[in-house]
Amino acid sequence: MITRSSALLQRPDRETKPLPMQARWQTQLARAIRDPLELCRRLGLDEALHGGAEAGHALFEVRVPEAYLARIRPGDRADPLLRQVLPLGEEALPTPGYVADPLAEVEHTPAPGLIHKYAGRVLLIASPACAVNCRYCFRRHFPYEENAPSRAQWDESLEHIRRDTTIREAILSGGDPLAANDRQLAWLVERLEAIPHIRRLRLHTRLPVVIPDRIDDTLLGWLGSTRLQKVMVLHINHAHEIDEAVVAACERLKAAGVALLNQSVLLQGVNDDIETLAALSERLFEAGILPYYLHVLDPVAGAAHFDVSDAKARELVAGLREVLPGFLMPRLVREIPGETSKTPL
Repeated sequence: MITRSSALLQRPDRETKPLPMQARWQTQLARAIRDPLELCRRLGLDEALHGGAEAGHALFEVRVPEAYLARIRPGDRADPLLRQVLPLGEEALPTPGYVADPLAEVEHTPAPGLIHKYAGRVLLIASPACAVNCRYCFRRHFPYEENAPSRAQWDESLEHIRRDTTIREAILSGGDPLAANDRQLAWLVERLEAIPHIRRLRLHTRLPVVIPDRIDDTLLGWLGSTRLQKVMVLHINHAHEIDEAVVAACERLKAAGVALLNQSVLLQGVNDDIETLAALSERLFEAGILPYYLHVLDPVAGAAHFDVSDAKARELVAGLREVLPGFLMPRLVREIPGETSKTPL
């Protein structure tokens, strides 16, 4: 079953012409491709892929915005950006050790939409929707229907944060927090900054990458005016994801006082070689983004075909150290349920 709420965004008319990139971000979000066969047709992919695409889509729906689609090479089934978003029949194959909740997050939700796993920080599910559905997503089975609180329900989460004076950082996540409207986000941030012991606001988002127009004046207004220190952690796995529109969005964020970091996932067939990872770090820095984490794959059901062994991951990182300066080296980590922090490999 599809776990992201299909009611969040209306399904676009398949016959509607693509929008120009300058269309409002909300319209681009609503008009993202949500049909696996349309995705295949638009990219001129072999019909042999259609059956697997439909099978994977039945488990976890396709969602690809036009701005991201434009960076995928037509006709190339091995394109590293396509591989991240195209459903495959392999997703239906059961694999030992791959489970619906690989990080045991459901065990750490003291209030709807609130995940509290680590000391000093909490994570708020600010939106259950994403602009793009990555096939390896560790939350592809997350019960968003139980963790999409209303403003009234947010009060319970905010009260949890007020009571715990050890919490210094609030992390907005999802889904993707920037899929929420700016009025809702501004409301939430105002209440977080009214809590004296909260110092930092962190946003984990892919929207500035897949729909760069999301970084508009309205967003920069509420984000730039908060007293909280601002950190945005982007999710970019390949240098080809960073075009000039993404660079421009990052420049606007930095001008608003937002520190930009990136976390990647090591994915078979996407970025599992030294040259690709080195090019990613270089391109990130050119865009004003500092490499932060390189995650090994979380063992979520449906994503086993992306796995890269720990031994190969360590070899890749050792090779990266030979070609990159230290400040461009992401930290290779795994998230293990029950541990107090990410575990370095």
